[in-house]
Amino acid sequence: MRIGFAGLGNMGGRMCACVVRDGHDVVGYDIREENVTAAGARPAASVGEVTDGSDILLLSLPDSSVVEAVVLGDGGVLAHARPGLIVVDLSTAAPASTTRLNAMLAERGAAYLDAGISGGAAAAEKGTLTLMVGGEADVLDRARPVLDLFAAKIFHCGPSGAGHTVKLLNNFLNAIALSATAEVMVAAKKADLDLETVLAVLNASSGVNFATRNRFPSIIHGDYLTGGLTNTLMLKDVNLYVELAARLGVASPNSAGPLASFGLARALGYADEISNTVVDALGDLSGGVRLHTKENPAA
Repeated sequence: MRIGFAGLGNMGGRMCACVVRDGHDVVGYDIREENVTAAGARPAASVGEVTDGSDILLLSLPDSSVVEAVVLGDGGVLAHARPGLIVVDLSTAAPASTTRLNAMLAERGAAYLDAGISGGAAAAEKGTLTLMVGGEADVLDRARPVLDLFAAKIFHCGPSGAGHTVKLLNNFLNAIALSATAEVMVAAKKADLDLETVLAVLNASSGVNFATRNRFPSIIHGDYLTGGLTNTLMLKDVNLYVELAARLGVASPNSAGPLASFGLARALGYADEISNTVVDALGDLSGGVRLHTKENPAA
């Protein structure tokens, strides 16, 4: 099976590298050609060239607007789509956009899977991501040998759009846990508590969450685990969730917290920093609080 990859940035590059390490030849396209070679792929001159050279085309792009530009743009994926082609969208995208693209590609005989990812840069590096997939089950079966190269768990969530819907639900909970834990840890610091003890208590109690277990044990020592989702992208994901909730008619009073927290981080200059730095944005407004003593933790 010929493999193509479009979008070889922070996450896409790591996933592509997993495929290459398994001995596969991958043709890739990114607006920064150095990202393609860094991931071990052969550079293509255009998205159309990647599509023509692929039986399965993987997309890892920032948002739906970019996905639509890549798929629907002049000389894009749709223009080069053909029967038998499988397109797997690993982006975090709006489900309504996903189902529209799925229908358009189906008219050309191509299949489209929406495959939200979870696990961050570390899991992408190790090939242990979790995938939430929407689309036809038999298409997923055909794509699974490639997806298995960078995913430890793959869940078929339902028809087109279901994967991206589950991804938004997951990311919303992730955003709440991270922003709320950041606030709690700033309060603990200002209360002169031992932060390792606080985390030990939280992780043995009802306040436990992914951030208390996997993020703040490093953050309190100045390691912000760089390489993951930025504050801008986290804010984008929360906004996508709010749009989804509104379309479904679901009340979302809990969205205010992460919207405010990651919006604050972006406004205070942390837009392109890993979303874990939301704790510093909250610290800035709380008297210049830092959980650690390192002068340049992002270095």
